[in-house]
Amino acid sequence: MTAKNLQDTTTLHNGVKMPWFGIGVFKVEEGPELVHAVKTAIQYGYRSIDTAAIYENEAGVGQGIREGIKETGISREELFVTSKAWNSDLGYESTIKAYEASLNKLGLEYLDLYLIHWPVEGKYKEAWRALETLYKEGRVKAIGVSNFHIHHLEDLMEDAEIKPMVNQVEYHPRLTQKDLKAFCREHGIQLEAWSPLMQGQLLDHQVLKEIANKYGKSPAQVILRWDLQNGVVTIPKSTKAHRIAENAQVFDFALTDEEMERIDGLNQNKRVGPDPDNFDF
Repeated sequence: MTAKNLQDTTTLHNGVKMPWFGIGVFKVEEGPELVHAVKTAIQYGYRSIDTAAIYENEAGVGQGIREGIKETGISREELFVTSKAWNSDLGYESTIKAYEASLNKLGLEYLDLYLIHWPVEGKYKEAWRALETLYKEGRVKAIGVSNFHIHHLEDLMEDAEIKPMVNQVEYHPRLTQKDLKAFCREHGIQLEAWSPLMQGQLLDHQVLKEIANKYGKSPAQVILRWDLQNGVVTIPKSTKAHRIAENAQVFDFALTDEEMERIDGLNQNKRVGPDPDNFDF
């Protein structure tokens, strides 16, 4: 099922509805620009906002959320807010404390999704136990992981009581992660793309430009459409109002199977971020 509009959701394996499309704030510093970006996205109709403790911008995101709610008249329940536990905070007690610290900075009573940011060996299982506790206590609506390869997921699920609802990974036409996508689908884990536009590196690609021209769209819009048609939740980052609006204009066209395959064909297993297997944690 491909999303029909900006508020369309996918249903996670625990029944929680998560928007297919959201805004990311990686590398956006605290300050008026960040607050304005979050508020603008909410005004434009975005309902999903993704941040993380390590981004050091949760306070600004929280302010943007409050201002967005006030200006649009929507309720907190209509938003889907994600944050992540950083590597140095992974452990049972320390992850619970990290969750509380994130809530405090955001000024929220709960998160819709909380993720383990990276699969730090020897630490992520204890952190997962903490997430299970938070979830069972009803303090978070859904729990998941980020940057987990298949072997990390298998290892985690061996001892887990609850399997992750989401795996947020680097995902774009140069890194199509087909095996991981198939594994997640098989296990009912929703795949989510970070850096879907490869930090802007793909926007001049001839194949994407050609497809974009056919539909009167931008290469960025073509990539985001490709995400959605692949059943992958996507959270492009932007701080500029016109870009926030443009990124979301991907519901009025559809790529053909052949175009989807051409985009898949751009894969080179190339990352802009670290490989979770040899990241220096």
